[in-house]
Parts: sequence; C-alpha cells; structure tokens
Amino acid sequence: MSDLGGSARRKLEKLFGMGGGYVLNFSDRTFSDFFDDYRIQIDDEQYKIGGTSKAKRMRTFWKIADNHTVGRVIEGLIVHGNEEECFGDSSPLLINECKNIAKQLLSEQPVAELQSLTAISNDYDFEIVAAHVRESIDKNQPEAALDRLHTFVNKFVRITSKRYKIDINPNKPLNSIFGEYVKRLREEGHVESVMTDRILRNSISILEAFNDVRNNKSLAHDNPILNYEESLLIFNHVAASIRFIKSLEASIETKAVASLKNAQSNSSSNSVLF
Repeated sequence: MSDLGGSARRKLEKLFGMGGGYVLNFSDRTFSDFFDDYRIQIDDEQYKIGGTSKAKRMRTFWKIADNHTVGRVIEGLIVHGNEEECFGDSSPLLINECKNIAKQLLSEQPVAELQSLTAISNDYDFEIVAAHVRESIDKNQPEAALDRLHTFVNKFVRITSKRYKIDINPNKPLNSIFGEYVKRLREEGHVESVMTDRILRNSISILEAFNDVRNNKSLAHDNPILNYEESLLIFNHVAASIRFIKSLEASIETKAVASLKNAQSNSSSNSVLF
C-alpha cells in the first residue's frame, strides 16, 4: 500500500485530468499498454474494485501498490504527458510538485537492505553481478534477477567462508559451504543468542531451496519465472542475511585486530621487564 496522502492524490488527479474518469490521453488499450511496460496488469479484477474507468483503476492502483512502484508509474505518466503535450494550462509549479511526489515515493526501496548487496572483493565478475542485482531492484523487477542474486550469494558465501579455511571447491553445494560456515561461527563463539543461531541454521535449508528457485523458476533456464511477491520476499531475506553477516564479520575482524595489538603490547611490556 502506498503512502499517497489526500493532498498528493488531488494534485496528481488534477495534473492527469482524472475528473471525468479519464487519465491523460489514454484509451483503454493504450492505458493497458502503458502499464504493461511496468509489468502491471491494470485490467485485472483487483484494480476494478473501485470502478472500471481508467481514473478509478488508477486510484485503486495507488491504494494497493507499493511506494516504489507507484513512484515509477507517476514518473512515467509525467514523461508521457510532457511528450504528448497533455498538460495544457497546468502550471509548472503543479508539474514540479507531482515530480517531487514521485521522487519521494521512489526514495523508498522495495528491498530494505539493498545497499548490503555489494561485492566484498575486487573480483570484476562479482562487482558486475552485484550491480545487476541492485539495478533489477531499482527497476522493481526482482523476479528478473533471481539467477543473478543466486550467483551473488554463491560468490559472497564462498569468499566469506574461505577466511575460515573451509573447502569451497566449485562442485560443493552452496548450502553445504554455508552450513560449515555457521558451524564455525558457533564453535568460535561469534553468535551470542540461540535465536540468531537458529535463524542462521534455518538459512542453510533456505539456500538449498534457493538452488531449486534458480534452476526451475528463474531466467537461468527457459522457465516460467517466480511471481513478483515471492521474488521480493527472497530478495529481502537474502539482503537482510548478507547485511548481518557483513556486520558480524566486520566485528570479528575488529576484535581480532584489537586482540593482536593487546598481545603485541603485552609482549613488548614483558621484554622491557627482562
């Protein structure tokens, strides 16, 4: 559900000429075609709850879609209106206010921890995969990048596990490597709560299921791809897990450096005494 308030809706309705049930210069066909570009079936029954006119379907869309999707559509409508010279006597102030409404909505990413999906090495391929994954979310198309997200997770887990001398040979399943990584964290006392330990252990089976999604429900092969909502759930779970692991590893490294410095300082003190 978007956060469009009454004032914002009134400004948008005025700019898009929605008073008589219309939206800009769209016919029913071109209205559907416009939304197809955003992978939205505006003719679906869910958008007809408040009525079947283009304006009523637009209002329903504003209510049920997420902020980022609504922002992208508003931005596209403004571009269309300018190109088709639909705004007539609309003031530049109103157009700018509607652009700002779109920008505000676009500032909320559908994946909360998106910035955690960055490469952790100078591997060029890793950086490219990470960039493609983030780009898919910027376009609000998580289902189109599940295969690349799987590749990203594969690289991330293998590089992180390598620090613990875990066997990461290419033939070893991702979930097996992550299982050994979680076990090592537990053995070395890096996980403080039982709940965190259980979440991490559950992620082992989740990664095993991710292999199935990658092979059978993504663009990695000629498959029917997974639906938007489930794809978004996978992205959010993976991004949150990656953020936690990055934070945990940074903390482990900081403690290790501090411990080494203390050991060196104590060694120097003992040498002075003798």
